Amino acid sequence: MSSPRGQSSHRPAVVLVSGGLDSATTLAIAKAEGFEPYALSFRYGQRHAVELDAARKVAAQIGMAEHRIVDIDLRAFGGSALTADIPVPTGRSAEAMAEGIPVTYVPARNTIFLSFALAWCEVLGAADIFIGVNAVDYSGYPDCRPEFIRAFETLANLATRAGVEGRVKFKVHAPLIAMSKEAIIRRGLSLGVDYGLTRSCYAPDAEGRACGECDSCRIRLKGFAEAGIADPASDTRKG
Repeated sequence: MSSPRGQSSHRPAVVLVSGGLDSATTLAIAKAEGFEPYALSFRYGQRHAVELDAARKVAAQIGMAEHRIVDIDLRAFGGSALTADIPVPTGRSAEAMAEGIPVTYVPARNTIFLSFALAWCEVLGAADIFIGVNAVDYSGYPDCRPEFIRAFETLANLATRAGVEGRVKFKVHAPLIAMSKEAIIRRGLSLGVDYGLTRSCYAPDAEGRACGECDSCRIRLKGFAEAGIADPASDTRKG
């Protein structure tokens, strides 16, 4: 399938790009697999909006056909430490992080993001969506599981004009779903990802510096430690 813009013979794919480590790796994988990436990010009222600047830099470094940042306001519903006045947990052990669904879960976030990606796919004539969810080193989010990805893919093919008319068979790619954070980092480095551009912290300070203690920071640091590699974004942490 050619690009709608005629820029290349690569197949177009919508790639969700948050500015974090996982989505940067996913974008690089999509490009390495021969897709023409259309990067999609969201300003959804998150307290860690510094990630959007990271998303712009990541998309530019890895390369994409187009990068759009869509404004939606999930603060209208709240219910999460990322979109409401709820403290972000810090200093939790791996065991504590593995128990239950944390308050940093944003209700239906990946369902909402994938729905926007699906809409853009229909307009582009694309069949592929990439998302950097992970079911190994993840914080208990229900919308990061393989069952969810399979269910959304089924929905995509049932709920769209392109799917019903049989013009497109939608595929949701989750290439990191069964990888450890160490393996993700090694894969990204092999593809030339500059992790110094990425940001993962849920509770950065006013200058955008990472706290180093929230669940996301701790999972990130553990991954780099297990890979035996210094985090290239370490100079963006407090302290």
